[in-house]
Amino acid sequence: MNDQSHKRHIAKAVTWRLVGTIDTIILSWIISGNPLTGLKIGMAEVLTKMVLYYFHERVWFKINLSKDGEVLESRKRHFAKTVTWRVIGTIDTMTLAWIITGNPLTGLKIGAAEVVTKMILYYVHERAWYKVNYGLPSRTKD
Repeated sequence: MNDQSHKRHIAKAVTWRLVGTIDTIILSWIISGNPLTGLKIGMAEVLTKMVLYYFHERVWFKINLSKDGEVLESRKRHFAKTVTWRVIGTIDTMTLAWIITGNPLTGLKIGAAEVVTKMILYYVHERAWYKVNYGLPSRTKD
């Protein structure tokens, strides 16, 4: 694994966290009815999600789904990454929302809403990054 791949994964983590945080703030605000609660939950997630996302990227980078020694990138791989990330992300969001609001039901509601919005946003994010070569020496495209 080269140093460029680390830079790529950090860049992806930062861009995804920006999109994800905005989504969390809006959903938390709508569900809790309090914009400050939305901001607290969104800001609490920034650190936890950046770390979790970075490690998620590293694991997926090491998963060798290859043909003729070249890592295959495909819509199926992006969908699988979307599902695994959403499970991790939803658990983190529900836990933080529960802690911040003191209400486990609020955490569950926010987590449930995020499943839909975040999976769509994450898939689009993955497809956009697939078109960017930053941090990749070579690859095959689908």
